[in-house]
Amino acid sequence: MAEFTHFNESGRARMVDVSAKTATERVAMAQATVFMSPETLEKIQQGKIAKGDVLAVAQVAGVMGAKRTPDLIPMCHPLLLTSVDVEFAEQTVPDRQGRCAVTITATAKTTGQTGVEMEAMTAVSVAALTIYDMCKAVDKAMSFGDICLLSKSGGKSGLYRRNG
Repeated sequence: MAEFTHFNESGRARMVDVSAKTATERVAMAQATVFMSPETLEKIQQGKIAKGDVLAVAQVAGVMGAKRTPDLIPMCHPLLLTSVDVEFAEQTVPDRQGRCAVTITATAKTTGQTGVEMEAMTAVSVAALTIYDMCKAVDKAMSFGDICLLSKSGGKSGLYRRNG
């Protein structure tokens, strides 16, 4: 198991020194799912949410969230992101609990000395919160889940792909 690197010799939090690391292409993909009533998903699809085009706004919010990650997560390095892409997949068939869903996938890229996992995770989280904000007037019971890193590449630790 890897050791925690965000603590100094005194046990205090610190930003990791990445100055000796080699700059490589780094790519991370994350996902989140927003669960909602079938009626809410239908309103999103039909453009009947009063605040506007839910997925278009959530897409922009996700990109903005990725760009602001070091402002939100204390030990994250500011990165020069070369790409952030946010996509949506709608699950129109209700699950056993009668909920439909929108699954958000974000891919973040950079060429640098540290990875972009947190930027991808922040992108999907902010997009999910935006969907909730835009639809809460019609469905306060919405919830989030399955927020996870799907894959990452680059750097010393190389390739990671989530199983399942």
